[in-house]
Amino acid sequence: MSAPRIDATAAATAATAAPAESGDDTLARLAAVIESRRPAAGGDPEKSYVARLFSKGTDAILKKVGEEATEVVMAAKDGQRERLVAEVADLWFHTMIALAHLGARPADVLAELARREGLSGLEEMALRKARERDRGDSGGSGDRSGHGEHGASPAAAQGDGGRAAGPGESGA
Repeated sequence: MSAPRIDATAAATAATAAPAESGDDTLARLAAVIESRRPAAGGDPEKSYVARLFSKGTDAILKKVGEEATEVVMAAKDGQRERLVAEVADLWFHTMIALAHLGARPADVLAELARREGLSGLEEMALRKARERDRGDSGGSGDRSGHGEHGASPAAAQGDGGRAAGPGESGA
């Protein structure tokens, strides 16, 4: 089941981008539209899908994120490139709603990705474990990074000997 698309006003606002713009600009514009759909900012749950999700709360938003993540996996498993791209767009969109709901922005995620750039997943995992030991964290794997069971960053999963490819590098 595909998620409803961005409402007409959000789509029109996001579509004003020049083709040469960076993805950061697109994400920032879309984040601004999402923020404007908060019921506290005047978003009407009767007229806006995003406002309706915000009004339903965290569990409803996270349910949509989970549904979209599953659809990404299914599209990838089926080898359907166009569907995969569309489903990832839906996942990013719903993830941005979750970020906004919890007071974070796409810029926060981009800053975290920039921080990790050039750092292998193994190095990042070792640094995280050292920080947890220093704080006295205990219990479980402590992996809250979203990198999965072993804490490897997406770049480390490329089979490049544990080093993330930097800008302009192929990673192969």
